[in-house]
Amino acid sequence: MGNYEIALIPGDGIGTEVVPEGVRVLEAAGRRYGFECRWRSYDWGCERYARAGAMAAPDYLDELRGADAIYLGAVGYPGVADHVSLWGLLIPIRRTFDQYVNLRPVRLLPGLTSPLAGRTPEEIDFVVVRENTEGEYSEIGGRMFAGTDEELVVQQSVFTRRGTDRIIRYAFELARTRPDRHLTSATKSNGIIHSMPYWDERFHAIAAEYPDVRTDQFHIDILAAHLVQHPDWFDVIVASNLFGDILSDIGPAAAGSIGLAPGANINPERDHPSMFEPVHGSAPDIAGKGIANPIGQIWTGALMLDHLGEREAAAAVVRAVEEQVAGGERLTRDLGGTAATAELGAAIAERVTHGA
Repeated sequence: MGNYEIALIPGDGIGTEVVPEGVRVLEAAGRRYGFECRWRSYDWGCERYARAGAMAAPDYLDELRGADAIYLGAVGYPGVADHVSLWGLLIPIRRTFDQYVNLRPVRLLPGLTSPLAGRTPEEIDFVVVRENTEGEYSEIGGRMFAGTDEELVVQQSVFTRRGTDRIIRYAFELARTRPDRHLTSATKSNGIIHSMPYWDERFHAIAAEYPDVRTDQFHIDILAAHLVQHPDWFDVIVASNLFGDILSDIGPAAAGSIGLAPGANINPERDHPSMFEPVHGSAPDIAGKGIANPIGQIWTGALMLDHLGEREAAAAVVRAVEEQVAGGERLTRDLGGTAATAELGAAIAERVTHGA
């Protein structure tokens, strides 16, 4: 219990609409469970880029360094190229603060209907553990002979022993805490000749340390198909940066709405602040309409509370989300309702305040 310095970055698009609802719910949890989040708000994002030519202040990483956690909405908006918006803010935060675990839980909440026919909440409940600082999202590469018929583009992937082992070991430890104790590895060693066979080797070597965890592996293409056809097969999935990114969008879609999905960028050693952001993006097609689903942002706040050690409060936030969805009232359009973003946020905050 205590006071926490939280760097607040609403970012772009619907981020500016859902982040206030996340703050509303977290403050309700703080009042009930005896802690306080002290928000340090920053206007970093694409609007700042359009205004000042940079996504954030020159010293933004130093500014964030002393925070207990970073609570982020979304990054990206039309008019600013994606590689500019991401590499100008989000990815440097992940790498500078060694947030090598990207954690993305996927659950079908009671009261919602999956687009996968006949699936129940018991059948869609898994976690994607994505390597978050190396792999396919490397800065190594470049272009030669740009604009000519001989144009050449090189992009290199990077898989280190340290980076590969630590994400796989984190996933095994997480699997140990779950009832099924089952870990699946995403690979593509039949088509990617160096990095993926290496990933497989390290997965099998580390698996020997965890005889109590059941393991399997699938190539990424058939794994994506299995997530749609057999989501009940999966408990914890560990994947490289690119594969984990793809799987953690397929999962929430199977659970009913990508607007529900929370996410965390974690430095498990706590040498640096961790960053918490929902899986959804800035959704410019609905930005400014007040209809975005804030649950992904709110649930992301619960992950942040859990990381900060406020586990009872985190559980209360998740329970409030579950109860609100199961009740079927004051839900946003993507969940079949008519509620505005702020109405759903207020309803969940009420449940946190008055819940059992």
